[in-house]
Amino acid sequence: MVPLTIQKRLGCAGIVLALSLAACSKPAPASSSQESASTGEAVSTGPASASSNTGTTVIGRAPVTDTGAAAIVILEPQHSTPLPEPATMPYMDQLSRTFIPSVLFVRTGHRAQFLNNDEELHNINVKNGKTREQAFNVALPPGITYAHTFEHSGVYDVSCDAHPGMSAQIIAATSPYSVLADSDGHFEIPNVVPGKYAVTVYAGAEPIEKAVEVTGLRTEVNVTRQ
Repeated sequence: MVPLTIQKRLGCAGIVLALSLAACSKPAPASSSQESASTGEAVSTGPASASSNTGTTVIGRAPVTDTGAAAIVILEPQHSTPLPEPATMPYMDQLSRTFIPSVLFVRTGHRAQFLNNDEELHNINVKNGKTREQAFNVALPPGITYAHTFEHSGVYDVSCDAHPGMSAQIIAATSPYSVLADSDGHFEIPNVVPGKYAVTVYAGAEPIEKAVEVTGLRTEVNVTRQ
């Protein structure tokens, strides 16, 4: 017969072993690619999903702006081939009296969200940068979300009337192919549906436009000032 003290030790060891096996059988935590986080980078309305990775990669160079700000590059389709729908809803947050991101890409006809994770009241004043037409102007208390659908393409200026130092831009386009060039003017747009496009670049007072046909696995575009 096994002494009582040994029985107790065996029982404790069994419990520890069972707990260890249970811990090992737990599913692995989600990878970083499955996690979402708010960043200060520009948010793009790119292709809807990874399943649309059979298109063409468009690379090129846009002019470097006089102010050092990144040039905006948009491929506007000139064909009737269906384009991918947005995979997620783009959003702009407010934190520490800063709009995040400072440049937001949105698709016309689709909603975008505006958040306030700051500790004070802000308002979001959005106007068309060219016509100065008011898109909307709403007060946004902390923790509140506002949704808006941009019906017209264009570059929109964002400000907060209560805090003049806050500013951002919204780029509304019918196309999912909108990006910021880097500091040297280089840009890359993956998974573009082949066809004819009008390339529009905002790198100064007046936009630069150029026609291009996207074909094959890779298409190079050089957009220069006229």
